[in-house]
Amino acid sequence: MVSHTTAYSFKPRDFVLVNCGSPTDATDADKRLWINDSSAQFFSSVPSSSFPAEAAETLTNLLPTEVPHKTARIFTSASTTTFTGLSEGRHFLRLYFYPSFYHGLDPKNAFFSVEAGPYTLLRNFSPTIAAASLNQFYIIQEFFITIPSSGNLTLSFIPSSSATFAFINGIEIISSPQLFYSGITNSSVAVGVGLLLPIYDHDVLQTVARLNVGGSSISPMEDSGLFRTWSDDSRYIFGTALGETQRAEGNVFIRYSYCVPDYIAPHDVYATARSMELNTSLNLNYNLTWSITVDNGFRYLIRLHFCELQQEVYKENRRVFNVYVNNMMADPEFDVILYASEKIRAPTYTGVAVYKDYMVLMPGQSGKESRLLIELQPVTDIKPFYTDAILNGLEVFKVNKTFDSLAGPSRSFTLPPPSETKFLHLIGGHGGEHDHIILCAIGGFAAVLSIGAFLFLVLLKILKKREKEKESHDDGALCRNGSSYRQPKKGKSDPTSATIRHVMKGAGFTDRVPITNCRRFKFSEIVAATNNFDDTLLLGVGGFSKVYMGVIDNGIRVAVKRGEELSQHGIIQFHNEIDILSKLYHCHLVSLIGFCEDSSEMILVYDYMHRGTFRQHLYGAGKPHLSWRQRLEICIGAAKALHYLHTGAKYTLVHRDVKTNNILIDQNWVAKVSDFGISRMGTSVDCAYMSTEVKGTFGYFDPEYFRTKKLTQKSDVYSFGVVLLEALCARPAVDMSRPSREIGLAEWALSCQCRGKLEEVIDPFLKGKIEAGCLSKFWEITERCLANRGGERPSMVDVLWNLELALRLQENAGETNRQTMTPVL
Repeated sequence: MVSHTTAYSFKPRDFVLVNCGSPTDATDADKRLWINDSSAQFFSSVPSSSFPAEAAETLTNLLPTEVPHKTARIFTSASTTTFTGLSEGRHFLRLYFYPSFYHGLDPKNAFFSVEAGPYTLLRNFSPTIAAASLNQFYIIQEFFITIPSSGNLTLSFIPSSSATFAFINGIEIISSPQLFYSGITNSSVAVGVGLLLPIYDHDVLQTVARLNVGGSSISPMEDSGLFRTWSDDSRYIFGTALGETQRAEGNVFIRYSYCVPDYIAPHDVYATARSMELNTSLNLNYNLTWSITVDNGFRYLIRLHFCELQQEVYKENRRVFNVYVNNMMADPEFDVILYASEKIRAPTYTGVAVYKDYMVLMPGQSGKESRLLIELQPVTDIKPFYTDAILNGLEVFKVNKTFDSLAGPSRSFTLPPPSETKFLHLIGGHGGEHDHIILCAIGGFAAVLSIGAFLFLVLLKILKKREKEKESHDDGALCRNGSSYRQPKKGKSDPTSATIRHVMKGAGFTDRVPITNCRRFKFSEIVAATNNFDDTLLLGVGGFSKVYMGVIDNGIRVAVKRGEELSQHGIIQFHNEIDILSKLYHCHLVSLIGFCEDSSEMILVYDYMHRGTFRQHLYGAGKPHLSWRQRLEICIGAAKALHYLHTGAKYTLVHRDVKTNNILIDQNWVAKVSDFGISRMGTSVDCAYMSTEVKGTFGYFDPEYFRTKKLTQKSDVYSFGVVLLEALCARPAVDMSRPSREIGLAEWALSCQCRGKLEEVIDPFLKGKIEAGCLSKFWEITERCLANRGGERPSMVDVLWNLELALRLQENAGETNRQTMTPVL
């Protein structure tokens, strides 16, 4: 263990401070030396379309230090500058902005983007708006980036239009230890939705909030060697319940460990905390809640820092609480002492510093903002000594999207609340009666909005209370992989019901409208859409239906599935599919648009899948070969859909007919699972298995289901294992044209593996194209899926994790050395 000390274990190798626009080097109030930006030490060149400038004198006395805010470099067109000689690995990049007049340029006209290599850090960014929204005169944007082996970092400043400009006051680059685990970890699964959202070494993060909970602000010089700023958390407390602040008692010492080194957070973060009131009955009526404003459409890493500071809390079950993120259960019955002992794998007690990470996906329209809520709620069921909760530190990081961006769409200029309009007036340099009238009007309008918002929240609270009373009569045990699930308390809705479904909307999930509101097509509309079921529009034929391409609503292409008239089997499947797909939606499930039951017809209308079925792309349809990466990504998409069906809905849902013909591919190569005609939904009473007639497709049957007639989620897992084999081997699950020992793909592939001749079954097109580690991981999870007993098969989330890992192994091999990658074939 390491006690508090100023000799921190990590020493930054790179420590670059650039005072932009300054003709000379200068020191700030903390005696740190900032070099001028004309130096060639780190810049390969100074942009020609830029010039240095000095801020107007009016407000510089309100800044904490004139360096680096006093001067700036102005960019009138897209400009790029490169830092060289940096060490490889993770670095903090901090950009300093002070919106002021520079050579007469109005800061309200500064709208620009900032890029770091291939990553867009800021888009259409306005320092004026950003600073005003925080009620500050300056702003620092902090990012966590990776410097490549070349040691170069290229920064680009790009004005949004010819009428705008860009500027920067200071640039800080400091090498950092690896603060975030890379790859698939426990924190990779998004809270509530079950999606795998791992962080990798090449990802870029942006600091949204860093709070010293229960303590005062910590300046960069007081940080643990990484020069971070830790803010007072009081302004982020949601509601009027502030709880109580704590400090470490006199004989309690903060202890770091090998898994929580001293640079994770400074001593004062762990030595202070916020807990609940001393009154137990009062604590049962509220949660400790923090509210952080974030951009919609991004994933966020939440890091909570814990340390017990009271001598009385020295062992397990003294203080236990639930952790919620956006009203979803993130960590039930969390015990700081117990977690600390598990973390360092040794008995522990008061004063041990620990942290825990959670991933959340924020729903909603990109470019909009919403609130991220972190709540702590005391647990009473297991009768802990204290009815209380505690938190020492809170960090929130925004993670880049797939397309290398941390920035949402451009936003138009919006004035801040009335309390902050004085700031805009000061930096605007103009004023008068006209401005006064405008600001008064804005203030009055904001007041009306505030009153309206208050009334809306009161009404919302009443509605939620009624909903809770209604839900209290429903079943309390919900199925999750065959185990019971305890309802959250204190008005928290079931994470698999209304709350999680609201969050799922921004992650490719949403609730479909009830069947009564699902679009009902007239038969005449269907006839017109399919040109009277023209055979030239026929997409496929099933056992009890035909599927046609159709066009509705002036050009929207759809797939029209026409069931066999008056078939009892077809009637059951027809209503079953409507019932299921009208309630569920996922970005990897085929969407049901509507249905038609006029004149005894059984017609379903779906989104049109431009690229057909997975089966067609693997064999027998004359289509181009899929690359190994494409096959992996399609399998991952299908796995996400099945994982959602098994765990994301209120009741267990088993697809029962998983096969390559039921995995469709849209124009963007996104896999979507289809055909829910024989799917079965379990009940909240018995979710371990469903006794049912055996149905499915020969070659994909779960042998245990076939023997026992007991259908479980693991039946889908077996069928998906066959799908994985088809992806690897590019041949049907059953091929009667082959020798008897090769007819069944699963049996043949497993026997070849046992004889050490797996290469015999692998698609010849893939020879020399699969990385050894990737194939090993892929075969390992495939073999587990095909286990004879359901209990030996993995869950779909386990399958998904392993497929994601296999894809990463394949990608890493290609990124590391494409020319010397060692294939297994």
